[in-house]
Amino acid sequence: MTLTTESQVRQVPSLLTTLEDLGLRKTSARYAVTSRIENGSDAFTAEELCRQLPEVGRATVYRTIRHLVDAGALCKLPILDGAPMYSIARVEHHHHTICSKCGAVGEFRHSTVERVMRSLAKEIEGQITGHKMEIFITCNSCLASESDSSSDA
Repeated sequence: MTLTTESQVRQVPSLLTTLEDLGLRKTSARYAVTSRIENGSDAFTAEELCRQLPEVGRATVYRTIRHLVDAGALCKLPILDGAPMYSIARVEHHHHTICSKCGAVGEFRHSTVERVMRSLAKEIEGQITGHKMEIFITCNSCLASESDSSSDA
């Protein structure tokens, strides 16, 4: 079997341009949503975005996120408990770590994952067109907090 891979280097349009390419109008509300996402530093939930943008209707926030996920501009990250988180889809292929305690999201790239995918492609009937990997962890901040709590006892 074969493994279909995306180009490692490609230009990523702005989120607002992505929405325009989908035939959606450039509105002040969509501009506010896409600007907040692009200027944020971390993964976010839709509810967090709604709280940060009280002037934008909740339905507009959710629809904009859905359009961006469907277009591949945002990654939807599964969460063990609670609402899904989203992050901007980066140019290079990567995977995510998600802290199961605080929800912090990290990114990693590792060549072993890609080697495993190439090996699997030889064994699987059909064509692999992509893959997704999230590793659930306890982040260093949570580990440090746990350590501090246990030493105080």
